[in-house]
Amino acid sequence: MTTPPPDSDARIAVVTVSYGSAKVLPDFLASIPAAASGAVEIVVADNKPLDDGQIELLTRAAGGRYLPLPENPGYGGGMNRAVAVLGTSIEWILISNPDVVLGERSIDRLVAAGSSDSSIGAVGPAVLTPGGDVYPSARRVPSLRTGVGHALFYNLWPNNIWSRRYLSGMTAEPRDAGWLSGSCLLVRRDAFDALGGFDESYFMYFEDVDLGDRMSKAGYRNVYRPDSVVVHTGAHATSEASAMMLQAHHESASRFLSRKYSGALLLPLRLALKAGLSARAAIEGRRARYHSAR
Repeated sequence: MTTPPPDSDARIAVVTVSYGSAKVLPDFLASIPAAASGAVEIVVADNKPLDDGQIELLTRAAGGRYLPLPENPGYGGGMNRAVAVLGTSIEWILISNPDVVLGERSIDRLVAAGSSDSSIGAVGPAVLTPGGDVYPSARRVPSLRTGVGHALFYNLWPNNIWSRRYLSGMTAEPRDAGWLSGSCLLVRRDAFDALGGFDESYFMYFEDVDLGDRMSKAGYRNVYRPDSVVVHTGAHATSEASAMMLQAHHESASRFLSRKYSGALLLPLRLALKAGLSARAAIEGRRARYHSAR
């Protein structure tokens, strides 16, 4: 399929990945004009292209470029392919889920923050739930202890010491973070390209944790700017897929922490981590199937 040429004047691009996202994509695309005052290049990568062509029609109606990806390379892989087709004038890329509604001037504020310091590689907005609660979208990079403790005990004991440490620092003020949620963040194109984009070995989840960690190690800052606001509805996450998504989350968590703590002496801890996460995924998967069947 052909795609329209990129806007040669645009410095900013918005990229998203659809996976059966026809119900939420219209609201996302409709929120872009009020979020950015200048020209914006839009690319929608489709990891689940269907014969009805609905995602393509929605994308083109918004002036965007449609990129069908029948092989489904995952969230990070889809983002990487969308970024690869952007015009050379693009300096900033807003990476976002399709079930996000961007607040007024939210992109402008993120770009202004990123442009204030050349060391800033990524900027994240305040991410709200549909009920108006602030989601902890700017966090520390998990250590072995906090990562394991949070993963194993958060659902059963939300106020445990490991989760409090992992989620700490959520304030109403701008601040640096270890990583920013991939549900919506702005990245400096030069920094993203220099790092090779998202690590595609993370099919789903933790690709944003890994990117933030590599940003920091490369000398870039991850900055949280709550004056920019978006709403993440989560509307197209189905209960049918929840067990599979939970399993993917735990596998990615295990992969990230195992790579971070790769020494031979830590092998017993890595094995314990994998076993614990697998057990939790099995328990939560059974719970999700039980509730979906009711």
